[in-house]
Amino acid sequence: MRLVVPSLELEDAFFAFCNDYEQYDVENGQYYFEGRVSFSDYIQRLCDNVKGINLKDGYVPCSCFWFMKNDNTIIGAIRIRHNIASEFLEVEGGHIGYDIAPSYRGQGYGKTMLCLALPKAKALGIKRALITADEDNWPSRKVIEANGGELENIRLGKVFPKPVARYWITL
Repeated sequence: MRLVVPSLELEDAFFAFCNDYEQYDVENGQYYFEGRVSFSDYIQRLCDNVKGINLKDGYVPCSCFWFMKNDNTIIGAIRIRHNIASEFLEVEGGHIGYDIAPSYRGQGYGKTMLCLALPKAKALGIKRALITADEDNWPSRKVIEANGGELENIRLGKVFPKPVARYWITL
């Protein structure tokens, strides 16, 4: 298992990842579907995000990694935001967001993926990482807690008006 930077060479693996979402969890896969329209543009956007180039309003520089099995199957994606300098990120989004493909959930992959991402966040200069989960998303909360997350509070989100559990991990 490893984290890799998204690249054009992984197009087939990415499409298989999208197919998993299209089959089992369309709503949560929406973020990835733009890559189906133009994979090269999608990869370029991810590369630009790392450098803080052409960011959408309210976005901050962000590094994306794909969590892969040794056979080059993408089983998850994790995003490390270089800062949380927006109200949305300070309350709801946090420094790190992640997804496990529907077919691979409940198998411990989220814990491993987050564990591998924490040193990368530290290398970006993040000393304490805010990671959030919907209050009722116990699988995600267990992933965060297994990686040392300490619950600060539960707050009502503004963009997504539901209770959000806010955890901090010291890096």
